[in-house]
Amino acid sequence: MTLEKVLPGNPSSPKKALSDLVVLDLTHYVAGPYCTKLLADYGAEVIKVERPGIGDGARRIGPFPNDLPDPERSGLFLHLNTNKMGITLNLKAALGKMILLKLIMRADILVENFEPRVMPSLGFAYDELEKLNPRLVMTSVSNFGQTGPYRDYRASEITAFAMTGRMYRVGLEKREPVRYAEHMLQYFAGAAAASATMCAVIGAKLRGSGQHVDVSLIESLMGSVDSRLLRFPYTHRPPRREGAGRLGAFLRGVYPCKDGFIAISGNHERQWARLVQMLGKPELLHDPRFATTEARLQHADEFEAIFLPWLVERTKSEIFRLAQRHRVIVTPVYTTAELLEDPQYRARGFFVEVEHPVAGRFQYPGAPFRMAESPWQVRRPAPLLGQDNEEIYCRQLGYSREDLVRLRQLGVI
Repeated sequence: MTLEKVLPGNPSSPKKALSDLVVLDLTHYVAGPYCTKLLADYGAEVIKVERPGIGDGARRIGPFPNDLPDPERSGLFLHLNTNKMGITLNLKAALGKMILLKLIMRADILVENFEPRVMPSLGFAYDELEKLNPRLVMTSVSNFGQTGPYRDYRASEITAFAMTGRMYRVGLEKREPVRYAEHMLQYFAGAAAASATMCAVIGAKLRGSGQHVDVSLIESLMGSVDSRLLRFPYTHRPPRREGAGRLGAFLRGVYPCKDGFIAISGNHERQWARLVQMLGKPELLHDPRFATTEARLQHADEFEAIFLPWLVERTKSEIFRLAQRHRVIVTPVYTTAELLEDPQYRARGFFVEVEHPVAGRFQYPGAPFRMAESPWQVRRPAPLLGQDNEEIYCRQLGYSREDLVRLRQLGVI
């Protein structure tokens, strides 16, 4: 059974891939909302449940237009909750719990990212929910997973990178380790949770019963392929920390130029021969200091004394065009403004404009992948806090408007 669409779609538009799925979204901040955003963007009817009067904590995280904080104008929240319906519900109130159970009976998927103790303490352990809805897929996203000695530990992005070993391998070799960009782990785990959820949905359709999906942020990152992590069981040697410049090798990394930075990979023999031609210095091919990979590593500083002055006299665009002509692996390091203007992304329409009734019109990242027969589409902006209370509670669950007033007075919605 599916809920009615809030906004009638164009009858001539292709059916969305997940349009037969109803998702209850009990998530907040980044990882869980990104999981449900992916489901919503490809057609699922996602009902986001937020705390009355407070909402998702992401509403209080910027960026905000003109740097003026407003729970309806958070760029992070608006991006992560596009295409979702939004209701408010107090899950600690007895009446609120009863209403959630009614919604669960009508849903295909429930996604939550509370601490593992929370759902059972509220009376929503999966063992109980599957009795009401045997086909329910419940996805739980947490720091360390639903079991184990660390299951109730709190964590942040930086602790997660530290505990997966990723941080140990990033940074300059003689300096302290550094972390990756903000929220990267959260998006990574959200994507893993969406994939795991759809695997469970397929299983539910085949077997006729749902299951509980346990997603650990730490394990979703640690389980990704990393040759340096895999190398240790074979060599028993810890990996070297690789810096942001040479990345532990000759001429592989980020270098400055006239108007910013370029990234280059030019160490192996074919790339080296092409690079010296690009520099207009073919005589370097016969220079004993650079004759072999080992020699180039030994005399890297001497080559940089030749290479860096050449770079700082040229722009990213000039270097990129020259590199293409000589088949050298070089790319500009884009600023955000340059990224938005890149002809590849513009040709594919990757960045989309979304009009929000309070925040206004802004650009957001678009489809992470494309399907020819069931395309990605922005159907509606992120919801205002409690925007769809009347739609869900009255039209779907049969409450009257007077009931909604009383529920609001009681602090249930």
